[in-house]
Amino acid sequence: MATTAKTKATKAAVRKGRTTPGSVGTDAIALLEADHREVDAYFDAFEHATTDAEKKSLADKICLALKVHTQIEEELFYPAVRESTGDGDLIDEAIVEHTGAKTLIAQIEAMRPGQPLYDAKVKVLGEQVRHHVDEEESDLFPEARQTQIDLEALGDKLAARKAELMAPLASELAS
Repeated sequence: MATTAKTKATKAAVRKGRTTPGSVGTDAIALLEADHREVDAYFDAFEHATTDAEKKSLADKICLALKVHTQIEEELFYPAVRESTGDGDLIDEAIVEHTGAKTLIAQIEAMRPGQPLYDAKVKVLGEQVRHHVDEEESDLFPEARQTQIDLEALGDKLAARKAELMAPLASELAS
């Protein structure tokens, strides 16, 4: 495999202690798509879960992942895309979809497996998220790629903010 200039720069930065492997040049859209795949896998696993403990663990992972993902999109990604594209319609629709997801997340977090509608709420959340992901990946992301946004710099910001948000939320989840 050929070594590219970017690969050499990444390895040099890692050697010098300025970064960790994989943290240089994180494409914003690639990061968000990876989040989409991760939460989709959690929803798939939830559909096959048989015990309340499995369902609770997976629902907690789904809610945590979605809370962090929506926050980094709303704080960093959407404003950059709105500014560079001038197209607020897709962003506005995405924010409304986030609001609906946040409502279901709060309801799920206030419940426990076995309660009426628990499984249904997680399933509906999954359906809504999959719809949202489809729209982002087929409409918003391609539009963002056509702009002058520095997706690597934005991706680095998203990754840093995600790590910052995950720490307290993950510890909250463990307690």
